Amino acid sequence: MESAPEIPGTAPREDPVPDPDPDPVPVLDLSLDGASLTARLVDIPSVSGDEKPLADAIETALRALPHLRVDRYGNNVVARTALGRAERVVLAGHIDTVPIADNVPSRLEDGVLWGCGTSDMKAGVAVQLRIAATVPEPNRDLTFVFYDNEEVAAHLNGLGHLADDRPDWLAGDFAVLLEPSEGQVEGGCQGTLRVGLRMAGQRAHSARSWKGANAIHAAAPVLARLAAYEPRRPVVDGLEFREGLNAVGITGGVAGNVIPDECTVTVNYRYAPDLTEQEALAHVREVFADCGVARFEVEDSSGPARPGLTHPAAAAFVEAVGGEARPKYGWTDVSRFSALGVPAVNYGPGDPNLAHKRDERVDTDLIGHCEERLRAWLTA
Repeated sequence: MESAPEIPGTAPREDPVPDPDPDPVPVLDLSLDGASLTARLVDIPSVSGDEKPLADAIETALRALPHLRVDRYGNNVVARTALGRAERVVLAGHIDTVPIADNVPSRLEDGVLWGCGTSDMKAGVAVQLRIAATVPEPNRDLTFVFYDNEEVAAHLNGLGHLADDRPDWLAGDFAVLLEPSEGQVEGGCQGTLRVGLRMAGQRAHSARSWKGANAIHAAAPVLARLAAYEPRRPVVDGLEFREGLNAVGITGGVAGNVIPDECTVTVNYRYAPDLTEQEALAHVREVFADCGVARFEVEDSSGPARPGLTHPAAAAFVEAVGGEARPKYGWTDVSRFSALGVPAVNYGPGDPNLAHKRDERVDTDLIGHCEERLRAWLTA
């Protein structure tokens, strides 16, 4: 692996030794190469809701860079250049992880770094930090966003809080979300809709079942409709998206001798970005319109984002990093940028198929590759 570029203005200083701190801020050395920095990030646990130590470390490291203005809102850290360039690009990534599964601290074996968050998405965050430290005069102004609570309920999402309360901090002409994409550009994202389909019945003793109505049996038309459903594969802005409508949960039953009077089938619709949230909801209602659903409850809804690859900045980015753009299967925060009017793509070193797994890992060569491609784009 090539040695990491030097960080401008980081000559050694003889600072006084501070008094011991009962809760010292973890130290991030941004002169480390991307793989080593990823390992350090992984070794600072940051499960959703407990991101403060890592946010403190990121803020402290960035404030040492004189070419950046650094702001903080909760456990969200935003750093910006102010060079008067014609365009501004946002590089964004979440700093939280799913719960640790006996996979911290990290370990490096044969060019593969193992540990919670390596793929999703501390490798991407390491790339952000490396670019922030080593590209002081980019050809576009840069905004670096490090946000919390991406892996949990949407109302907790730090990027959403910034979009609501500090939208000017997210202003830009183009955004790159460093979500895991195996070093390939992934355009847009799917929308996701989760609904509960409640089936009603009538309780009775199971020895006299004819006296009641079995709500679990009443769910059969819903399950049959799902089994026969043929999902769309629409092409949106040149990328083929694959939809899915699936049962992801079912609850029902009272006791071993009771005919149940209620059963709920939870259904998740992953849909292409040619539909709005309202159109997706109308479609799901239509699919189950004649299935005897007693109550239709929306449990969660997040809209999609179109690929936006025709935007000049996006086209230049795809050309600079190489490869063939592909669609993003799943929902990501490119949707939030899209809602703000900022075209965005997913591009990061992790493998999305390894996200959240006990054996989560990342190829260290991909970390360096993504960093170098981004640096080339921002300095050409």
